Amino acid sequence: MNHSITQLAVPGVQKLVPYVPGKPIEELERELGLSDIVKLASNENPLGANPRVAAAIQAALPELPRYPDGNGFKLKTALAEKLAVSTEQLTLGNGSNEILELIARTFLTPELEVVFSQHAFAVYPLVTQAVGAKARVVAAKDYGHDLTAMLAQVNDRTRLVFIANPNNPTGTLLSKEALEAFIKALPASVICVLDEAYYEYVDPQSRADALTWLAKYPNLIITRTFSKAYGLAGLRVGYSVSSAEMADLLNRVRQPFNNNMLALVAAETALADSEYLGRAIAANNAGMQQLTEAFRTLGLAWIPSAGNFVSVDLRREGEPIYQALLRKGVIVRPVANYEMPKHLRVSIGTEKENQLFIKALSEILNDV
Repeated sequence: MNHSITQLAVPGVQKLVPYVPGKPIEELERELGLSDIVKLASNENPLGANPRVAAAIQAALPELPRYPDGNGFKLKTALAEKLAVSTEQLTLGNGSNEILELIARTFLTPELEVVFSQHAFAVYPLVTQAVGAKARVVAAKDYGHDLTAMLAQVNDRTRLVFIANPNNPTGTLLSKEALEAFIKALPASVICVLDEAYYEYVDPQSRADALTWLAKYPNLIITRTFSKAYGLAGLRVGYSVSSAEMADLLNRVRQPFNNNMLALVAAETALADSEYLGRAIAANNAGMQQLTEAFRTLGLAWIPSAGNFVSVDLRREGEPIYQALLRKGVIVRPVANYEMPKHLRVSIGTEKENQLFIKALSEILNDV
């Protein structure tokens, strides 16, 4: 009997639609023959490479023939000191995306369920479907998490709840009080994965200090990344903080040497550079104001964002505007796949990049 190769895959993978990243600059150059392209699609840090990180990578190059430290001892030690946790509570990932996959592989089976919000990060349904678990997607409230409705979907089969705070692609932020009350109300058998990829950009007065909750809620896992505010997206370093018991389970599934040696050196150096981090946050605050003021001038609404991006409501289908922006050399992110067909998500760039986007958008809107 003949079988297609697809039929040989496990059921969850057969119907899986791969994650589609933001269009690379090089791809647009090939397609349209453009130069001087502005990419505001992938929530990357616009400041460029940290000089201290670049110097540390250069110094580490002679060690390339050797395997990295599979335990990430130096980076874990630095993280533990900065976050006031123990190294046994840490799990390092190839970006925080890998941590999300490790969690799914560790705790999910086809008999179990996962709860997450509409408009939440696209990786949540991907890792859920890949292992054959069932997703319960809860309708969003004002483009953010409806915690009351999410809690109502938790049942005896629920094993994981994913919460992005701030949420991507909407940028919405949950209050500390509401978030902790939700975690407290979860059964001990349900693990809350709190995705804080954009944690550093949140106003310190508004953000939850979820690390202090770990002692009270052993079913909590917090994930963070060096890809955003620390400017290391190209090196893929993320981590989770949890109970030591939880971290031990994740580290059993984690592949050896999942972080390359240069990535480990870069993350350790970036973690110690508070000056670069401060500049990144200041540039993001200024850029957010620049973009939202322009949206106001253009008569457009937007979703207030606590991240390094903002989703603007075009009041019309976003795809044609996205394509028109590409023709002007500006890459943003269409979010129809997040059930937001009239929005575009725009990453905060440099002042010049933001202005080029504003000019291009204004011209396009005037022509339609």
